Amino acid sequence: MSDGPRLPGVEGEDDEDRIVCHVDADCFYASCERLREPELRGEPVVVGMGYEAGETIGAVATASYEAREFGVESAQAISTALERLPRRGAFETGEADGLEREETGYYRPVDMDYYESVASDVREILHDCADVVREESIDEAYLDVTERTAWEVAEGFARHVKDRIRREVGVTVSVGVASTMSTAKIASDFDKPDGLTVVDPDGVQAFLAPLEVDLLHGVGPVTARELRELGLETAGDVAETDPEPLVERFGERGRELYARARGEDDRRVEPKGDPKSFSRESAFAEPVDDPAPKYDLIETLAAAVADRARREGALYRTIGVKAVTPPYDVNTRERSLPGPVDDPDLVDRIARDLFAEFDREPVRKLGVRVANLEFAAADQASLESWEGDRADENTDPDGGSTPESGPEPVHDDRSAGQSSLADFS
Repeated sequence: MSDGPRLPGVEGEDDEDRIVCHVDADCFYASCERLREPELRGEPVVVGMGYEAGETIGAVATASYEAREFGVESAQAISTALERLPRRGAFETGEADGLEREETGYYRPVDMDYYESVASDVREILHDCADVVREESIDEAYLDVTERTAWEVAEGFARHVKDRIRREVGVTVSVGVASTMSTAKIASDFDKPDGLTVVDPDGVQAFLAPLEVDLLHGVGPVTARELRELGLETAGDVAETDPEPLVERFGERGRELYARARGEDDRRVEPKGDPKSFSRESAFAEPVDDPAPKYDLIETLAAAVADRARREGALYRTIGVKAVTPPYDVNTRERSLPGPVDDPDLVDRIARDLFAEFDREPVRKLGVRVANLEFAAADQASLESWEGDRADENTDPDGGSTPESGPEPVHDDRSAGQSSLADFS
């Protein structure tokens, strides 16, 4: 570690001081389905669309490792998957003649609302464990933990992150630790599933050299084939070759491939732009029927979300709630405002209103969110001030109001549409 402190994600005198974790959930959608249906554990599970009777077009979104043993892969046509791994239901009804039970699997439809709810739990842990987090997708993120640990204990720190996610959320992740993003990414894939691979700064080239070129970060099947046509079979081959033929073949990307094969990567772990929303969620130990503790929790979550928005200098146009009811049904409601606001009392009031339809239902988990954020209009502090400004703009010289001077109607979106991880996490 360096002698003096520095901000996370900011280049220091020695890049080897940086400690980057790449966290990648294992077969995430399938893992979520197993959370909902524990009887699916250990069974082949395929998550996708188009497998129901009468459907002819569809694809596999995720296949568990057990399903992959039958040749089922992500992005595969669902018809191919069904040929290789017939549905368990077909076996149980006697429609799959000549098959053993172990030669069939379970198929489940994609349920993004549910997966995103689980992902938000993982995301909370990641942000609690690192000062800088870069979310790449619903099931993958980079963490800069330089200020949280040291190389001597980096493996224990990464194991702590894995154990927290397994214990508190119930899904497994693989973690790679290295001094660069690209090597950490390769390390997280090295020992899946449930893997943990630490590549200390002195061992980067020894770790990378024997790997097939397919395993280099950013190398797909086409690029791998072209590298092999150049006589380059391993990362070590790429690292030792003259980079100029790579540049001639791949352009500037060739120079990047050469650098990555040598473990060189000067990118920093940085969040992807301004966030689209802020949210806080909390689960009960068991489903709660009584409205009182649910409204108490909403008050706490609303205050936390509004406080974060204020600290980040953000105004919001949308307020939403999430209620997860047994077994794991995710219900979201949101309301759009006529203008960007910073109004904690309004967040609490609207969140309570939106939750009212669930106050007598058993609830496992609650969330409050503010979205449609703006970071450049700090003078618009509340709904009342926004409406007041708007009314002033629409007042005629005689003191009356033009027909447009009334407030716009507040929109209450009752549809539980799909959202991204950033939308409610």
